[in-house]
Amino acid sequence: MGIKISILGCGWLGLPLAKSLLSKGYEVKGSTTSESKLEVLKNAGISPFQIQLEEHQIIGTIEDFLKETDVLVIDIPPGLRREITTSQEMTFVNKVKTLIPFIEKSGIQKVIFVSSTSVYGDGFPIVEITEETQPNPDTESGKQLVITETLLQSNSHFKTTVIRFGGLLGDDRHPIKFLAGRTNVQNPDAPVNMIEREDCIGIIEEILKQVQHDNWEWNQTFNAVAPQHPTRKAYYHKKAEILNLPLPTFVEDSESKGKIISSKKVETILGYSFQKEI
Repeated sequence: MGIKISILGCGWLGLPLAKSLLSKGYEVKGSTTSESKLEVLKNAGISPFQIQLEEHQIIGTIEDFLKETDVLVIDIPPGLRREITTSQEMTFVNKVKTLIPFIEKSGIQKVIFVSSTSVYGDGFPIVEITEETQPNPDTESGKQLVITETLLQSNSHFKTTVIRFGGLLGDDRHPIKFLAGRTNVQNPDAPVNMIEREDCIGIIEEILKQVQHDNWEWNQTFNAVAPQHPTRKAYYHKKAEILNLPLPTFVEDSESKGKIISSKKVETILGYSFQKEI
């Protein structure tokens, strides 16, 4: 195939994505912030780079990482507190601002930015959210993701496809482990918006297939969550029972705030079929 992908952030999603792409014939560079993980990447067949994005500098050989890349996948979590406060500076936004001139200089034409459905706030009454819905984040990370998406998609040097994933599931990762046995859990009737890691990888791979199609519009945004939306109470109780964990107790005396994220665009434009139920 010979298409060269650079994945900035070979973490929980980025590393298995890199391995899957290698198995399909892509050439893959991968970055990590940790020196000890370089060996893990190398052993998997990924060309390894230690790169640390900071607000005003990048530590590591970012030029070599970006050189001769067909598509750059940016998969670095904002890592911010939930609350929107005036004291939190634009840490994540500034890191990406520092990265952008290097992308421009590298000549990369196509970028995939891994974002989150946290760009949409929860509301009452609960309504369906599509890519046409105006983002209205109610968390700090959501707020900075919206700004970052706009920064990337408005750049004239390259085109960016944004994927807004829902709550990430897979392997040992499941929110019930955090909620088990808790009391006063909010919003029992709010629908869940989750996606399995296997489907995250499948959707990114489906977008990468479009690289060879010159007539495909690259500067797009996709919501990506599994099509099942049980209520939080029904879903977490069921998962707790399956895993033999204590049930969380929900607050039932107020209206539940939430949202239903639609992934119809992924299914129609990309023709992607979700592989795993949540």
